[in-house]
Amino acid sequence: MALPQAKQTATEERLAALSLPDAGCTRKAREAAIARVREMGLPGRRDEYWKYTRPDTLISVEAPHAALFDGEEPDIFHDFDRLQIVFIDGVFSPEQSDDLTLEGVSIDRLEDICCKDIHWAKDLYGVLETRGQVPVQRPLAALNTAFASDGVAIRVTGKPSKPINLVYRHASEDSDAILHHIVRVESDAEVTILENGPAASRFNKCMEIDIADNGTLHHIRAQGRDHQRRAATHMFTRLGKESVYKSFTLTVNGVLTRNEQVVELTGDDAVAHVAGACVGDGDFHHDDTVFVTHDAVNCESRQVFKKVLRNGATGVFQGKILVKEGAQKTDGYQISQSLLLDDDSQFLAKPELEIYADDVACSHGSTSGAIDETALFYLRSRGVPVADATDMLTLAFLAEAVDEIENEALSEVIVERLQGWLSRRR
Repeated sequence: MALPQAKQTATEERLAALSLPDAGCTRKAREAAIARVREMGLPGRRDEYWKYTRPDTLISVEAPHAALFDGEEPDIFHDFDRLQIVFIDGVFSPEQSDDLTLEGVSIDRLEDICCKDIHWAKDLYGVLETRGQVPVQRPLAALNTAFASDGVAIRVTGKPSKPINLVYRHASEDSDAILHHIVRVESDAEVTILENGPAASRFNKCMEIDIADNGTLHHIRAQGRDHQRRAATHMFTRLGKESVYKSFTLTVNGVLTRNEQVVELTGDDAVAHVAGACVGDGDFHHDDTVFVTHDAVNCESRQVFKKVLRNGATGVFQGKILVKEGAQKTDGYQISQSLLLDDDSQFLAKPELEIYADDVACSHGSTSGAIDETALFYLRSRGVPVADATDMLTLAFLAEAVDEIENEALSEVIVERLQGWLSRRR
């Protein structure tokens, strides 16, 4: 079917403004991705999965202006012993990054992969993104595969002694960054990947994650600082037998953020937990779109998303659990909740279940409401000031999502950052 003229024009204008990087062994994948973008067209408000979020500023030829954050608050993970890989406006910074050497891990830059005819990432680049286009089209992810100019390929063969931290720094008020990362966790290997930073005025990031049998990946991400930034991120994850994937995202600030998670459980007894907590104030639009596919026996998935909104902020959750035929003994859980601190904010939710197996335990729920007045009265009657009481109840509301982080030290730093954000915006 031919694209509507307006969508076709917007797509071609965006493609014409981009240049294909020196592709090397990724050229075939990039050319196929461009063909997918042309076939799908860039997203518009009439698309089913974009009806709650305006994609205009994510697909425009020029990146919208975003003022730089002038605070002196250190990076959220600065106290942790970690291997730092730093990108400034989407460009790798060797001066600010650590040496890319860590036991049990090999790390290569995307441009180094492109210069080699043979590399393990060649067989993975664009593959999971392509699989993630069915049944829901994700054209911004295909655009990323085609034009990503930087990123890293991380192959985990052991259990490294410290996390790998991808740090995204924003230096130009008009930067337009496109990053693509590839992660392969081999059998019996385990790694923690941290991400933080505003990245750019407009940020398009894609991460393809392939977890082999008995592999484990913990992912903790913090999005914040620069308020005027815009971001569209995509994570495509495939899990093998008895593998584990646990991902948590904290979002504060940002005028527009859309985080997509596409998870495939393809091996028996796999576990996938995807969680998020966000706090938004004023001109803030935050969209979590999640699609989890169960395609194996006795697998477990959890989706836990909490949003705190005020002063006209908007939160969106679109989550789906698809249980394929034969995926018996599936345990699928999904919860999305919002806490609205005034009458001007809104939460838009679209939870979905699609099940083709009969021996499953799947549930979903979505609620939206205000602060519990009884609990607030109880705290105030014991001398707690109203601002402190509100913050305490807000943190208690977010706790279920934060509890998905297994590492207590990382969980504590997330709570500290939330407390600081709340106290500054009383």
